[in-house]
Amino acid sequence: MLKENEKLEPLGNGVKIIVSDEHKFWTDTVLLANFAAPKKSDKACDLGSGCGSIPLIWLRNGKPERITAVEIQENAYDMLKRSAELNGFENRIEILCSDLRELRGKVQLSSYDLVVCNPPYKADGTGIQSSNSAHLIARHESMCTMDDIAAAASSLLNFSGRFCICQRPERLCDVICSMRQYGIEPKRLRFVQQRKNKAPKLFLLEGRKGGRPCGLVTMPVLFIENENGDFSDEMIEIYGAYKEEFI
Repeated sequence: MLKENEKLEPLGNGVKIIVSDEHKFWTDTVLLANFAAPKKSDKACDLGSGCGSIPLIWLRNGKPERITAVEIQENAYDMLKRSAELNGFENRIEILCSDLRELRGKVQLSSYDLVVCNPPYKADGTGIQSSNSAHLIARHESMCTMDDIAAAASSLLNFSGRFCICQRPERLCDVICSMRQYGIEPKRLRFVQQRKNKAPKLFLLEGRKGGRPCGLVTMPVLFIENENGDFSDEMIEIYGAYKEEFI
C-alpha cells in the first residue's frame, strides 16, 4: 500500500491518509474543510485535491455522500486513490487526474452544490520558486491562475452553488475580482490569525454562483492560539475527532 517516502497519517475515527514530503496537508486545509461544511445531500468537488485531505475529512464526517476530487499531479492522484481504497471510500469519491481547465466532458457541468479549492498562494513569477516541481505547482500559479480556478468553479456550480477558497490576505483583491468576473459573488469572509497580536495570515471566502451583488458578511476572526500559546477552544473544536493527533 505504501511506497517509498510515504507514511500514514491518522485523521481520526479510524480514517488514515497517505502523505509524503511532497504531498501533505497543513492547518489551512483543515480550516477550509471546516469552513465549507458540506451538507449530506451536497454534490461537492475539490479542485487541486493533492493527497486528498479535504475529501477524506468530509467522508470521515459522513458528509456529503458523493465527492469529486480533481488533481493534476499523477503521484498525488495515485496517493489519493490508495487512501480512498484503504478507508473503504472508493465508492463515494470520483478521483480525476486532470487539469482543472479541461473538465468539460469529464464531469457534469453546472451540477455541483459546492466547489472548494486550496490554491497556490503565490502568483507566478513572485517569491522564491522551489526547484521541486510538486512544491512549485502547490505554491505558485505555474499550472493555473486564480482566474482559471474561478472559471472552473463557475462552470461546475449550479445556480446559487457555493465556492469556498482559502488564500493569503495579500491576494484578497485578486480572489474577489476573479470570482466576480466568473459570476460568483463573495458572500462570507473570515480572517485567520495565529494569535491576537499578529496580523491575519489567511482568509477563508465563500461565494455564491449567480448571487446578488453586495451583502458580504465578515465573520469574527478565527484565532489559532489562545493567550497561553495553546490551541484556541475553536481550533480544538475544528480539529474535532482527530484533535489528539495534533495537540
